[in-house]
Amino acid sequence: MSGPSVAKCVRAEVDFSYFGGAESLAEGRQKRAPRRTVVVSPTEKDDGHSYPAPPQDPTDFLWLMTEEPHRTRRMAIMKAHPEVTKLMGHEPLTKFVVLAVVMLQVSIAIYLRNAHPLSFSFLLLAYAVGGTANHNLFLAIHEITHNLAFKGVNANKALAVFANLPIGIPYSAAFKKYHIEHHKHLGEDGVDTDLPTRLELLCLNNVLGKTFFATFQIFFYALRPGFVRVQTPTKWHLINLVIQIVFDYILIRTFGVRPFLYLLFSSFFAGSLHPCAGHFIAEHYLWDGLEQETYSYYGILNIFAYNVGYHNEHHDFPSVPWTRLPALRALAPEFYDVLPSHPSWPMVIINFIRDSEVGMFARGKRLGKGDSTSAGAAREKEVVGG
Repeated sequence: MSGPSVAKCVRAEVDFSYFGGAESLAEGRQKRAPRRTVVVSPTEKDDGHSYPAPPQDPTDFLWLMTEEPHRTRRMAIMKAHPEVTKLMGHEPLTKFVVLAVVMLQVSIAIYLRNAHPLSFSFLLLAYAVGGTANHNLFLAIHEITHNLAFKGVNANKALAVFANLPIGIPYSAAFKKYHIEHHKHLGEDGVDTDLPTRLELLCLNNVLGKTFFATFQIFFYALRPGFVRVQTPTKWHLINLVIQIVFDYILIRTFGVRPFLYLLFSSFFAGSLHPCAGHFIAEHYLWDGLEQETYSYYGILNIFAYNVGYHNEHHDFPSVPWTRLPALRALAPEFYDVLPSHPSWPMVIINFIRDSEVGMFARGKRLGKGDSTSAGAAREKEVVGG
């Protein structure tokens, strides 16, 4: 064999990257964090360990041309398990849980009337007990919004106003309309106010920005809807406002401002770096490169959160109350146990902050129906590649 031929064979057989320094060993390899979601029943399509998809483009939201998935799965489950309708209906236990938590929070607030708001005991109670209790009330209002506490609509609205009292700020009436739109128009830009805005994407799409967002989530969820989609006030908005102001006034007038501060601190912690607050990010942010828009969590924190971790189940069947969501999953495991889910809410917050694969961009968006604005037309042209 001639000299040039030998040299050609050597080049084909020897990986010269081994002689190029340590950095050359990583050439062509993609470094990814460990997978964050798990699959209860692995399939050939998804074994629950390897990545099923490449990372998402961090410069924009994931624009989808498909319809939201929950209606399709709901119809499939009803066809396969028609007995699922027996799980639907109101849950009488809800009103008693709400009453107990409201009494607990008011009692602790009054108990702390002589404690300094920045003392260790005050802050510890506000975070550990108050944050958990007010988060429970957030999710009680969520449950009641679906008319699952009473048969009558007005009775549910009244209970939501009552559950709102320890939160300190009136929001239950406004939340109802925004949340129903979130279900009916999941992911629709300009309609679903659960979605981050373009400004949030531009300003918060880094570790520092995500830390800020996770710390002050409560303000984003409280203020964003008003900028995206303003509501027309109803009598229940007025009732919610007046009753909350009267309650706050009586509390401050009778026991001073510190009990009221305890309730406000509790609400802040409930929507900040709190274990239960992981569900805000866990529910609809995109993970592991998947285009799955909703994720469930089946861990112990559901005890404090009206089983809101069963979030695929909830979106599939909003008329099934919190006490029966585990039964819904058990009824149709072939639909739910194959879906990636989160093993931990606290780790969702940590991973959201530190992972480059997930951030403000990690949300699925679709064009609002009937969007004929120039911005909507431009977005449609971009999405379809026109």
